[in-house]
Amino acid sequence: MIIQKTFELNYKKIGLLIVNDQSVSKINNDTQYKSLIKILFLPKDYTVTIDFQQYTTKQDSLFFINTNQFLQIQNIGKDIGSLIFYNRDFYCVQIHDAEVACDGILFNNIYNMPMTILNYQENNIIENLFKQINDELELKDASEEEMIRTCLKQILLRAARIWKKQQIGQEMLTQDNEMEFFRQFSLLVDIHFKEKHTVADYADILHLAPKTITHKFKKLGLAQPNDIIKDRIILEAKRLIIHTNKTAKEIAYQLGYEDPAYFNRLFTLKTGDSPVSFRKQYSRIL
Repeated sequence: MIIQKTFELNYKKIGLLIVNDQSVSKINNDTQYKSLIKILFLPKDYTVTIDFQQYTTKQDSLFFINTNQFLQIQNIGKDIGSLIFYNRDFYCVQIHDAEVACDGILFNNIYNMPMTILNYQENNIIENLFKQINDELELKDASEEEMIRTCLKQILLRAARIWKKQQIGQEMLTQDNEMEFFRQFSLLVDIHFKEKHTVADYADILHLAPKTITHKFKKLGLAQPNDIIKDRIILEAKRLIIHTNKTAKEIAYQLGYEDPAYFNRLFTLKTGDSPVSFRKQYSRIL
């Protein structure tokens, strides 16, 4: 049985779908979810692929999936999960950045890490927030919209705090300026990767020397910024190769490379396959 509850008003939309045997096919194949921001709350023994990375949950976990990402659930555990889906008219993290500061962390982060693992205490809090959203969707009260939005913001705030601790480590948590730099660099790369391909390009925007940016990442034990920029470009190339019919040359131009041969060499260096070979191999998997 597919259980879904939805709130819609004046272009604003948010809903909650129970994840079980019956709903997995709907999640994987229904294009309506592709255009929406998604938060997955999954118990252990679920296997999901987001873009080209597969994750298996060993305990309760959250996944944050943006509209430009591709989600497939391959295996479900014995316990049901939940999917919150909403559009930017209901809540836009970019507009409300000062409230939750999760853009560049939960969404659009340079490491493409959408998974947040929950411990027992955190799980109880998040589970209760999902239940409150479910109850509000059933209640149909005049204050329903704002109550749901408040719960959604709490999920984002708590998850961002957990994500920082898990993915970045305690050192960065005590350095607010460095955490904000990481977040802003993530956002800039996600916005400009199609036309800005070097650390120097981002150094100009940030009014820093390229060496300063490299030093900041090294100090915090992060990958080199040049690799981060190239990885974001390659991720987008993979999406275009697999999910569109564009040629390698068209993709190169779309990603800001006037020399398709150079782009092909970069893609092959990063993935081990040419764009044509990558499409063939991945198509066989699908």
